[in-house]
Amino acid sequence: MSVIQLNQRQLKIIDIVKENEPITSESIAASLNVTRATLRSDLAILTMTGILDARPKVGYFYSGVSDLNLVGNNIKDKKAEDIMSMPVIVKQDISIYEVIVNMFLSDVGSIFITDDNENLCGVVSRKDLLKATIGGSDINRIPIGMIMTRTPNVITASKNEEILLVVKKIIEHEVDSLPVVEASDDESKLKIVGRISKTNITKLFLEMLDN
Repeated sequence: MSVIQLNQRQLKIIDIVKENEPITSESIAASLNVTRATLRSDLAILTMTGILDARPKVGYFYSGVSDLNLVGNNIKDKKAEDIMSMPVIVKQDISIYEVIVNMFLSDVGSIFITDDNENLCGVVSRKDLLKATIGGSDINRIPIGMIMTRTPNVITASKNEEILLVVKKIIEHEVDSLPVVEASDDESKLKIVGRISKTNITKLFLEMLDN
C-alpha cells in the first residue's frame, strides 16, 4: 500500500475550491496568477483521484475526501509497462485510406507508424486523418508518411516511466495516447512495445478507487 503525495499547487487549488465552490478553472487560475493551461494537469489529477468533482458549465467542487493522501494499490510503484495495451502499428508507405480502415476496425484514437526497420517514425490521430479526407486528395494513393507527425516530435513514454508522469504528458500535450518505447542498439531508434491511452489511465484509477 502506498500514498499519492500532492504538490503545493494542488493543495492550494483544493483550498481555493473549498472556499469558493463551485468555481471555474478560469477563476482558480486567476487566484493563483497562472494560466489555465498551467493548471490542466493538476486539475486532471485532482478530479481523476476523486478529490475534486468537475461539472460542465458549473465548475469545480470539493468532493469531501477527508484524507488528501489518497491510498491506492501501490500506485507509486506502477509503471507504464504495468498497464500498457497492445499498440496498433502500420508502415509509413501504406495509404491513408488503409490507415483509416485500420483505425476504425481497431477502435483506437491514434496509430503509430514505423519505418522498414520497425522503428517508430511517426503517429497519426483521427484529426490528422479527417484533415486529409477534407482536402480532396486521393487518399488511396497518398502514403501515411506524408501526413503523420514525425519523430522527434512524437511524445513517448518509456516502459519504466511512472504512471503519473505519463498522465501529465497526455494531458499537457493534449493527445489521445502515447507509444511506449524502448531504445534499440542505436539509441536514436525506438522500438514500440505498447501504448498508454486515456482508457488505460481511467481503468487504473477506477481499480485504485474501487479498492
